[in-house]
Amino acid sequence: MNAGAALGWWGVPLAVFAGAIRVSTPFLFVSLGEVITEKSGRINLGLEGTLVMGAMAGYAIAYLTLSPWLGVLAAGLAGLALGLLHGGICALPRVNDTAVGIALMLFGTGLAFYLGKPFIAPKAPGLPAIDLGFWSASPQVRAALQINVLFFIGLACAPLLGWGLRHTGIGLTLRMVGESADAARAMGRSPVRVRLLATGFGGCMAGIGGCFLSLGYPGSWNEGLSSGQGITAVALVIFARWRPMACLGASLLFGGAGALGPALQSVGVSGFYHLFNAAPYILTLAILILASRPDRMLGGAPGELSITK
Repeated sequence: MNAGAALGWWGVPLAVFAGAIRVSTPFLFVSLGEVITEKSGRINLGLEGTLVMGAMAGYAIAYLTLSPWLGVLAAGLAGLALGLLHGGICALPRVNDTAVGIALMLFGTGLAFYLGKPFIAPKAPGLPAIDLGFWSASPQVRAALQINVLFFIGLACAPLLGWGLRHTGIGLTLRMVGESADAARAMGRSPVRVRLLATGFGGCMAGIGGCFLSLGYPGSWNEGLSSGQGITAVALVIFARWRPMACLGASLLFGGAGALGPALQSVGVSGFYHLFNAAPYILTLAILILASRPDRMLGGAPGELSITK
């Protein structure tokens, strides 16, 4: 029994809050990584495949080693490998970022399904959670406020990446490459190298976001684990105007919309079931429509990003 069902209507906000954190965690990691990738002037549409591959690799290694943290490491390395592959292919002459991303999305998803078949049934150890409901005697409240530690890591990464982009030499170089590759070359920087590393970092973050799905919530590996979180995170980056802290807010907003339907159903509101489940996608569409004025839609976009050309 969840918090909403046990506590009545006042438990709905609690259920939405807890659900928002759980649902937002993979979006947070993927979108933060994609911010860094796109700040370098490259877009990666293959993140869905990277997310699924990270979920499979993390679950498989956690099962084989009995260590969820080794699973997180494996997920990050799997994502890093796909990110570097994407970056290396895109560095070739006359190669389109978008086409490569779609190809690697299919490749990553298919490879994960193929390699992950032996791990669908076995149970791997999950990641630990922090009990934020210690103050309550209600088991439903305490269960709802068991927050996975990966969320707190992502929560710390958002301001850290924002600070790094503004106040470090690496951040300055990344933004310079994203705004003008010619200016970067004139300053002795290699746009190819910077974009390769940025795409690798974005892939690593997406892989870690994927392992949350298999080692955190819902906490299993199967071929239907992801429902478009990777590609949706790209839209969240645009909505967040390429700002890490705004990605945090956008991820929580999307997560809250995803948790609204189950929270209302737990207190007996069963009408419009499919509409509630579609709330995150309706919200995303509405936000993009409202923000799609020509003077606002691409505000803050790096000049070298392909969607600005």
